Order: sequence, then C-alpha cells, then structure tokens
Amino acid sequence: MSKSLADSLLRIDAELVTEALCRFLCNEIYRAGYSRAVIGLSGGLDSSIVTLLCVRALGPENVFVVTMPYKTSSEATLLHSRKIIELTHVQAIDIPITAQVDAYFERFPEASQLRRANKCARERMSILYDQSAALQALVIGTSNKSEILLGYGTQFGDLASAVNPVGDLYKTQLRSLAEYLSVPREIIDKTPTADLWVGQTDEDELGFTYAEADRLLVLMVDYHWPRAELIAAGFAPEFIDRVEYLIRRNSYKRQMPKIAQLWWLTKRQDFPPRKQS
Repeated sequence: MSKSLADSLLRIDAELVTEALCRFLCNEIYRAGYSRAVIGLSGGLDSSIVTLLCVRALGPENVFVVTMPYKTSSEATLLHSRKIIELTHVQAIDIPITAQVDAYFERFPEASQLRRANKCARERMSILYDQSAALQALVIGTSNKSEILLGYGTQFGDLASAVNPVGDLYKTQLRSLAEYLSVPREIIDKTPTADLWVGQTDEDELGFTYAEADRLLVLMVDYHWPRAELIAAGFAPEFIDRVEYLIRRNSYKRQMPKIAQLWWLTKRQDFPPRKQS
C-alpha cells in the first residue's frame, strides 16, 4: 500500500482551514442568537484545538471552558487543561463529577466499565448544556471525523453539541492543525485517551492506530475506493472488514433519532383537496 498517497490526501492547508473554521464558528453561533461558546475541556488534542479556534473567532472573553474530572482522571488531564486555560486566558469553571456518578452506581455496583464511562460522558454533556443556559453560550463539539465514523464516542455524551467545527477533520489532520495553532507539544504528542478509566487509550480499545484508520478512511469514505482496490493498495482484508463494520454498526450515532413516518396511515383519503386560488 502506498502510504504516501493516503498521507498526501490527508494533508491540509492549516492556515486556510483555520480561517474557514473561525468564519464557520462566528456564522453559526451568531445565527443561533449567541455570541459566546462553552466547551468541555479535557486537556486532549481535540478540545484544546477547539478552544483555540473559539478564542480566535470570538475572543477569550466570550469563551468558557468547563473541566469535569472524575476520580480516575489522570494528573496529565488536569495539568494539560490548566495549560490551555493559561495559554488562552479563557473563562474557566471546574465541576468535578465523581459525587453524582458514584451516587448513581451505588444502586448498580455490578455496572461494567463501559456503562460507567458512558455515564461520565453523558454527565459531562448534561453539565455543558446547563452551563450553556447559565452563561448564554452555545455548546461547541470536539469530536473529530475519525471518531464519528468509527462510532468512538457516546451518543448524547461527547458526540453531542450545538456546533462542531472539527467533525469533518480526521485525527491525523487535527495534528497538523494543532501544530499551526501552537498547541503545547506535550498535548500533541501524548497518546489519545478519553481518560475514561486508569490506563485507557483510544487505540487500545479500537485495536488500531488513528494513523492506520485515517489512511483507510480517507480512501474508503472520501474517495469511495471499492474493497478490491483497497486490498490491492495493501490494506489487510480483516482491517477493511473491521472498519466497515464499525462505520455501519455505529451509523445511528451520526443521525438524528429515527421518527416513524405515519402520515400515509393517518392521512384522510376522503378529505377534499384544497382549491387552487
């Protein structure tokens, strides 16, 4: 497989992308009747980039970040969040979520790690939407295209938002954008993690790296390469099958809830048509 081809397709003009995303943020936030943004800041690459974009678009006085640590959150998460807050001079609120999450699971002590992780993600989004009302600020999403396609996120949790500026950028592309925006090196270089439990990493759970996935996704999704061509390019059939399964299996997360269409059942056939004026 020619990695250079996929890598070339993943290259972005970071300056141009930054300008476009800042315009997008201004347009969408003002169109919704707001002038402020609120972001869940984890200290990771994606939320750091979104914070920096919002500061460029709106000014630091109009950007609020909320840190929401759970008792298992790593020291690096807290340290990197503080570094972004100090770098950008945004308004910051710290709201730990341990008490409410643990209170719920006292009733369900047998709950799996996945249930607890999803509860944390949804608790955080619930807080963000409450702060949205309190601050009159729109909730800005931080999920990237790789995560969205692979379903690596919690529905109505970290995948939720009013506006998402980075949802059409792969993780690989966000690394390039981070370089341009001068995200601190330790944040760019650290292993991607949702920090859901001690030692958790995205790539361990997925079973492959974002770099590997992005090379396949850009050809499969953006350029519609058929399976035979992907195999000829060097992608393992098992890897293609796994990624295709994840995209298909998690498609419901990328849509608004399905509504059963009943108009054909309830429509009165004997109701006279309106006269044309």
